[in-house]
Amino acid sequence: MVKKKTIKDFMRMKKEGEQVAWVTAYDYPMASFAEQAGMDMILVGDSLGMVVLGYSGTNPVTMEDCISHCQAVRRGAPNTFIVGDMPFMSYQKSDEDAVANAGRFIKEAGVDCIKLEGGMRVASRIKAITDAGIMVMGHIGLTPQSTGQLGGFKAQGRDVNSARNLIRDALAIQEAGAQMLLIEAVPPEVTGFIAKKLEIPVYSIGAGSCDGQLLICSDMLGLFQAFTPKFVKKYANLSQIIINAFKEYISEVKSGVFPADEHMYHIQEPEEEFERMFKEFK
Repeated sequence: MVKKKTIKDFMRMKKEGEQVAWVTAYDYPMASFAEQAGMDMILVGDSLGMVVLGYSGTNPVTMEDCISHCQAVRRGAPNTFIVGDMPFMSYQKSDEDAVANAGRFIKEAGVDCIKLEGGMRVASRIKAITDAGIMVMGHIGLTPQSTGQLGGFKAQGRDVNSARNLIRDALAIQEAGAQMLLIEAVPPEVTGFIAKKLEIPVYSIGAGSCDGQLLICSDMLGLFQAFTPKFVKKYANLSQIIINAFKEYISEVKSGVFPADEHMYHIQEPEEEFERMFKEFK
C-alpha cells in the first residue's frame, strides 16, 4: 500500500531538491490511475468547469461541484495527498465564508489541503483558514478566476512591475500561513527566484522549474480538445483512441458483428421450456 505523503514530506523534498510530481484529476478512475502510478499529490481543480462540465471558464463551478468531485477522487486515491480547489465566490466574500467552505472540503470530501487564488488581497482569508487548522496552498500568476481583470488567459510576471507584484504576493501568502504555493504561467526566472526566496514548497504549472510540476490530466493525456496551453506536454493522445473505438463500435453494431455469441448470457434450462413459456404470452 502506498504511504500518503504529508506536509513534512513535501518540506523535506524541497530541502533535498526532490521534485514533486502531481496532476489535476476529477474522478474515481483517473485518481485511481494516478495513485497506482505513484503520483505525489492530486489537485481536484475548478478547471473541471471546462474539461468536465463544458463551461467556457471556471467561474460557474459551484461548491457542490467541487465537493462531489473531491469525494470521487478521494475514493479513487485513498492514500494520496489531495488538494481541493475553492471555487469562485466560495472565499471572496469574507473570512467567515472562507473558513466555512474550506471546512466543507475537509469534513465532506476528506481532502488534505485547500487551494485558493490570489496574493495580498486574500492574505486574511489564508490566515483565517490556517488558524482554523486547515492547510492552504496559495495560487498566483495566471489565476483563472480573475481572467477578466488579467485580460484573458495570459502569462503573468513578464515585465519588472508585474514580477515585483508576484514576489510581493508570494511573500504575503507565506506570511499569512500558507504551507505551499502554486505559480501558473510565469517566466522561469521569476518562479525560480520565488522558490529560493520562500521557505514553503513552490510548485509550477507552466512556470518553469521549482520544487515540483503540475499538469492537468486531461491536457497531458490528450483528452481535452478545445485548446492546449503552451506549457503542456502531451504524453498520450487518448481522444483519438476513444473516437476510433466509438467508430468501431458503431460500425459493428450497425453491421451486426456486435454482440457476438461470447458477449451473451445463455439459458440454463431446456429450450423447449422457454418455448412453452413464450407461448403463454401469445
